[in-house]
Amino acid sequence: MDKNYILSKEDWSLHRKGYLDQQRHQEKVREVIARNLPQIISEESIIMGKDKKIIRIPIRSLEEYRFCFKRQGLQAGQGRGGTRKGDILGRDYGSGSAPGAGAGDQPGVDYYEAEVTLEEIEEMLFSELELPSLQDKKKRLLVSPAYEFRDVRSKGLLGNLDKKRTLLENLKRNAIKGKATIGGIIPEDLRYKTWEDKFKFETSAVVLAMMDTSGSMGTHEKYIARTFFFWMLRFLRSKYQRVEVVFIAHHTRAREVSESEFFVKGESGGTRCSSAYRLALEIIDRRYPPAEYNVYPFHFSDGDNLPSDNEVCLEAVRRLLTRVNLLGYGEIVNPYFRTGTLMSTLKRVKDDKLVTVEIKDRNDVYQALRQFFSARSAGNGI
Repeated sequence: MDKNYILSKEDWSLHRKGYLDQQRHQEKVREVIARNLPQIISEESIIMGKDKKIIRIPIRSLEEYRFCFKRQGLQAGQGRGGTRKGDILGRDYGSGSAPGAGAGDQPGVDYYEAEVTLEEIEEMLFSELELPSLQDKKKRLLVSPAYEFRDVRSKGLLGNLDKKRTLLENLKRNAIKGKATIGGIIPEDLRYKTWEDKFKFETSAVVLAMMDTSGSMGTHEKYIARTFFFWMLRFLRSKYQRVEVVFIAHHTRAREVSESEFFVKGESGGTRCSSAYRLALEIIDRRYPPAEYNVYPFHFSDGDNLPSDNEVCLEAVRRLLTRVNLLGYGEIVNPYFRTGTLMSTLKRVKDDKLVTVEIKDRNDVYQALRQFFSARSAGNGI
């Protein structure tokens, strides 16, 4: 019987064009996020938005490949003369209009707002972050015990029946009898998966979040400090299951507060930063001994400390450095970019466990996160 065949030559990659375009679009979105991560994480809509899961990011639309006519050869022009090298003959304003020329008549560049989840941003932001100098302490915490199927036995629960091993046992038994087929399964053929409990321990750690809430800390300064601590908490809770966080707010006096109070607390008055460091010392000695915990205090202030308190603060910092894995100090400089008195005092400390950063605007929060939570963190300043 004759059979008819039809041969055809077709580029099957065209059938995947939609999928390839989608992949290219997703890659472009990720490139835009990575390039603008310092601006994105400081967006007020993210920090202040309660339980907001979706963020919109403006992205230029993708242009398809097309042929463009380009004239070849050298071009010539004629002017009025009298020009010299470096003179500006005109300006190209692209697709827009020149300043002061009124409404333009040229088309602009299309863009749209891509929706990305907060989890996607966190994945990119936290990929390089970790608690620095994390050590294996005496006090180890058990985290979510799990189980693994590692063995197969002839007795067990019916729900754990290993079908593949059961069929192999049946085939083996029948083959011994001279008939290598599957059939006639008996209880002796049954095989069951069995599990072993897997215990995972995580070294204990505590982070002390300390923030200046004095009168010199304006809206801008408090927003930057809260932005840092917002992302710090999300980082810790996404990568570590058992890290404790203590919240300390201070002006001339310091006190331990709740998480919700920490992010909305606003006060006035003078500034004694030593009060926060002394309270941190008390809390560490009373509840988190360094022999059992990895300790990480992080303090944010505008640096406008009472001059008479600087030496007291310096002594408290030196005492803290004997108890901690890393001590981070972030100073939010004023609009004139002058360094506060506390930063100049702390720079006298020569200890790799003290890491200081200066933050001039919101975009610097990203660098502060990378500087504090990096295995390479060492020394003063960035």
